[in-house]
Amino acid sequence: MTYYGPKEMAASYRTVRANTIKIAEEIPEESYSFRAAPGCRSVAETLVHIAMGPRFQEEVNLLEHRDTLVGFDFFGFIGKQAADEQLVRSKAQILEMLRAEGEKYAQALEGLSDAFLAESVQYSPGMVPPSKSRFEMLISPKEHEMHHRGQLMLVERMLGKVPHLTRHMQERVAAMKAANAHTA
Repeated sequence: MTYYGPKEMAASYRTVRANTIKIAEEIPEESYSFRAAPGCRSVAETLVHIAMGPRFQEEVNLLEHRDTLVGFDFFGFIGKQAADEQLVRSKAQILEMLRAEGEKYAQALEGLSDAFLAESVQYSPGMVPPSKSRFEMLISPKEHEMHHRGQLMLVERMLGKVPHLTRHMQERVAAMKAANAHTA
């Protein structure tokens, strides 16, 4: 019995993407050029990077259905994506990109079979581990997005904003304390 399959993958990915979009909405457009430090991506670049995050896994697993990464032009693929990240986009364009790319990926995940997710993809010689399941590969964009979303939450703090997830947690704690005080 599988407890976490394609439907759960899609649902959890949608949750993560919704939280990323909320952060993108709350950061003012005039702060989209902000960089936490020299050499870091700007807010806009980070959001576009997140939006495009699933594309590698889509290419390898869904479009090409590769069973090995031997011969895949990783640097060519990443180079094109890095160039696309540099294109100037408005906040509205970035938000639309986050929504569209996120939903496209979630829908693709929903349609997968457990057998497909169990397939193994061999990595190039010398890589550790030598292979991964498609499940592990296809869930990695969510993990990658959460990594960058954590960076954006720190940027929000640097810009003087309290991230929405923190605000929600503070509201729940305050409600619990109020309920406890009322029953005591």
